[in-house]
Amino acid sequence: MRPFLGATVNEKAKPVQTPVKFLNLFIMLIIIGNQKGGAGKSTLTLLLANFLTLVKKRKVTVIDMDYQQSLAQKYEKAKLAETPEHYEIIAAGLEHFPSMYTVLSQSREHIVIIDLPGKLDDDGLIPVFSSADLVLCPFSYDEFSFDSTVLFSVVLKKINPSGHLVFIPNRVKGNVRYDTATEVEEQLSRFGKITAPISDRVDFQRTDTAQTPLSLFPVIVPVFDQIYADHIEASAVTP
Repeated sequence: MRPFLGATVNEKAKPVQTPVKFLNLFIMLIIIGNQKGGAGKSTLTLLLANFLTLVKKRKVTVIDMDYQQSLAQKYEKAKLAETPEHYEIIAAGLEHFPSMYTVLSQSREHIVIIDLPGKLDDDGLIPVFSSADLVLCPFSYDEFSFDSTVLFSVVLKKINPSGHLVFIPNRVKGNVRYDTATEVEEQLSRFGKITAPISDRVDFQRTDTAQTPLSLFPVIVPVFDQIYADHIEASAVTP
């Protein structure tokens, strides 16, 4: 898979106009991505959206740009079942981002979460990367995931050097010894912060747009609470 070349980034990068953060008028863009498929991006997006709306009572919109668009499908099924809607999930392609971001930026105290496709060879990623306030990157400790995560981080930082990058060890199995964990974390810490791990649980499969099983709260809340305190609450503008 072809990563962005330096010339391509320098010549084509056109950041979307970042909205001015006046008092209550504030949008935060969070993107969740990794080049490697199967890192748990979509599930993490769902968990974060539920956490922000149900626990922190924040206004959230999710944009599903993943190829499978599994989140958008869950959302449509929930609407048919008349399940309470805590936030909207919009299926969209990378090419739709600039115009959508312009409209969403006009909303007050709004958090937009994007579930990215698992690729780096599309120039449509440039405005998304450029506009991101916070990037969450789920990863695992195996060698292939590490290589993909590093490549994703290098490209992201080249496009958006000031963006906050947070790595989340995801689907960590308690009965597996990760011999490379220390080395992986040492390398990734050059690009951003690393959270506590999220252990693998069967109950993740029960998460939907209406709720997160309470059995998962001890696993995810410490991670999300820290991210919220460090990057979301700290960035909020109060009247």
